Formats: sequence, structure tokens, C-alpha cells
Amino acid sequence: MHVLVVEDDAEVSQFIQKGLQSEGIHVTAAYDGVVGRAMINENQYDVVVLDVSMPGMNGYDLCRYVKQNWPSIPVIMLTALGSLDNKVLGFESGADDYLTKPFAFKELVFRLKALSRRHPSHAPLQQKLELSDLVVDTFSHQVWRGGERVTLTAREYALLEYLMVRQGKVVSRTDLLENVWDVHFNTNTNVVDVYVNYLRRKIDRADPKLIHTVFGVGFILKAEP
Repeated sequence: MHVLVVEDDAEVSQFIQKGLQSEGIHVTAAYDGVVGRAMINENQYDVVVLDVSMPGMNGYDLCRYVKQNWPSIPVIMLTALGSLDNKVLGFESGADDYLTKPFAFKELVFRLKALSRRHPSHAPLQQKLELSDLVVDTFSHQVWRGGERVTLTAREYALLEYLMVRQGKVVSRTDLLENVWDVHFNTNTNVVDVYVNYLRRKIDRADPKLIHTVFGVGFILKAEP
């Protein structure tokens, strides 16, 4: 596993590097967001670890950049900003996980390995996914419905792609929380339903309707009623 750590605090960065190297993990470090972006453009990483408050380019913006260009690369935010609003902003930026400082190093290693297994950056994915007149280009991150371009946020796209890969199959809310939001604990959040409604407004304005609710279970993407 090759991990990129973008962290402007040299002491924290070196602590992470030494710890991960002791676990047999290859680590590359950047000390500001702009340098981190350049390194991501030039190299391939299995997981990216981002601080939020950094010179040049903050972690939220860098996370958006990563997900817009390489949506399959998992990103974990590692920051002292631990409020609910900060976490929401992190996940809205496309982060797959969010860990606050101070942190237990063993937990960081566990989360990195879990993300690497769950989202292998080298996993093959068909370039174009199609259902009825809906087309998703997994390389360019672009979506069309009836020949017209549909603009989606990073999270909306991740949700749609996950459903498209599993079209014709019922996907539970728990499955979506774990694989689109990377939430692995009991929660009463209605974020899945909120984002499904966002998608419906954008891609289900015309017939046939493609996103269907299976009451008490989850959702299914299919052309038939």
C-alpha cells in the first residue's frame, strides 16, 4: 500500500510516516495542499490522508480535487477540526473517512487498511454504465440523461455510480452508508434518503423513472416500475 500524507505540521507528519513505515506501508509526504495536489497528479496512491488547515490549498478543496479526477482513490481527513459541521463539510467534499486529532495510531492504521481493501484504486470499472437513456462515464465523472448533461456533486455522483454498478439489485440504506459515506455505526441519519431525493430531482425528471424505493429495505435502480 502506498499512502500520501498531506500534513503541514512536520512533527505530526514524521510521526505518521515512521509509524506507517514500521507497518510495512510505503509513505510519501507533502507539507502543503498545492504540493500535495502536484504529487497526486504525478503519482498513484492507494490512500490519501489530508489535514484540513494547510497553506496553499486546504484539505476540503484538495479532497474535492481528488474525487473529481480520481473518484476511486479513498481519502481520509485527519484534522483537529472535530465539530459536526466540520465532519459534514469533510464528507460533503468527498472524504471516505474522517479522523480527529489527537488520534490513536492503531486506529489510523486500521482505517487505512480498511479503506484500501474496500476501495482498491486499481479495481477495474467499466468506462460507461448505461440504463435506459441514462449514461454514466466513470472515467470523466460525467452523467447524461436523454442526451443532456446532468451536473452532480461528488457525493451525488458516488451514490449514482454505486447504484448503477448494482442496477437491478436492491441496495439497503446500510450498504449505502457503509460504501458511499463510509459510516460503520448505528445512526438515525436520513442522509441517504436526502441524497436519493437529490438524485431523483436531477435524473428522474423524465420517464421512465429509474430510482425506486423498496419500502423497509432500500433502493433499486431499474427502468421498470
